Amino acid sequence: MKMTPDGKATKIELFNLKTINMRVFHLTWLAFFLCFFGWFGIAPMLAIVREDLGITTDQIVNTNMVAVASTVFMRLIIGWLCDRIGPRITYTWLLILGSIPVIMIGMVQNYEQFLLARMFIGAIGAAFVITQFHTSVMFAPNIVGTANATTAGWGNLGGGVTQQVMPLIFAAVLAYTGSEFLSWRLSMIGPGILLFIMGMVYYFFTKDTPQGNYKYLQHKLDQENKPQEPLKNVLKDHRVWVLFLIYGACFGVELIVNSKAALYFIDYFHMDIKTAGLIAGLFGLMNLFARSLGGYFGDRFGKIGGLNGRVKWLFLALFVESLALILFSRMDTIPLIIASMLFFSLFVQMSEGATYSVVPFINKKALGLVSGIVGAGGNAGAVAGMFLFKKQLTGLEWTDSFYFLGFIVLGISFTTFFIRFPKTKEESVTETVTAKPELSLAN
Repeated sequence: MKMTPDGKATKIELFNLKTINMRVFHLTWLAFFLCFFGWFGIAPMLAIVREDLGITTDQIVNTNMVAVASTVFMRLIIGWLCDRIGPRITYTWLLILGSIPVIMIGMVQNYEQFLLARMFIGAIGAAFVITQFHTSVMFAPNIVGTANATTAGWGNLGGGVTQQVMPLIFAAVLAYTGSEFLSWRLSMIGPGILLFIMGMVYYFFTKDTPQGNYKYLQHKLDQENKPQEPLKNVLKDHRVWVLFLIYGACFGVELIVNSKAALYFIDYFHMDIKTAGLIAGLFGLMNLFARSLGGYFGDRFGKIGGLNGRVKWLFLALFVESLALILFSRMDTIPLIIASMLFFSLFVQMSEGATYSVVPFINKKALGLVSGIVGAGGNAGAVAGMFLFKKQLTGLEWTDSFYFLGFIVLGISFTTFFIRFPKTKEESVTETVTAKPELSLAN
């Protein structure tokens, strides 16, 4: 595999597990994939949970909001931790500690306990930031957009697989126990165990950088002796906050659909829990290739038009996403709702890939912090968007909630025009991208 002088890979070789770059590539997406089983494993079973705990649909929406909102804070902290102690230790502890509330959610007895459990589980969603950070430090600029998009996309694939697999797990447990109320509780034990195991695997089989792991004391000394990027410089960069808003309009929307699709199909299209889960899962399954396409086209637009070319592609993807969401909200038959959902899913996930083909170039001295802020924007957007689905607050049917959400995304797509890169910086990055990489045997 060709490497840059600092050990970053210049291409993705999917079946080459000898290099640390590709081991990190595969383990980051797999870890994030499993996080979705903990984060949204309960979503396909919410109709049963609602009946078991005697809570309302609006209270279910509240728990969805809390599960997503708690991730906002955690993503900011996780980004900072990646910069300070490295992605390997950060991911290990997030997976191990996150497995505890996933296993214990089956013990809740009322709305308040369920809300609290989902709040702690929401911290697992911060895994995305580590995935993007770790991939960014392993791959060169010419391929980093594709690498970021693919690891995030294959990880997000867990959202779709969760929607399809958890109803099957629930059905299998139900066949054994004969009790729906007991089955949803036992079904969540498996995802928790998998998260714990993955935490151990990540610790033993990855490294922080192509050169090796952070040695904490030496890394701390290096951090103290080298010039630091002031926090205020990152916070004052308007491009960071525009990307925060944009990511809320794509990944935030995906989170909303992941948490509501199954219940939406049950309540509005009168499907049973298994059918609703399978169809809702199709939305997330598009991550198999859709987000990768977003990053790939970001790299291609970047090669043609520099960093500002990446931004133009981001606008196009987000603009079409908004139109697709509006179309999805107007469909009233099962075949049409499935077809429009797939079209919408393609562009919402390409928008996410396009976003993180831009993020690594905003501020390389504070990559973790920028990734964390933008990643938190996805969850903040989801929380804000979920208010549209609180019927007691808005009086809207969910079909209209999706409709108005589409127009909000449409407006946000035009904020991409505020993201600009200096020509000199664009040229310097282009030189790095097009320069012939040196071979490295360091890995």
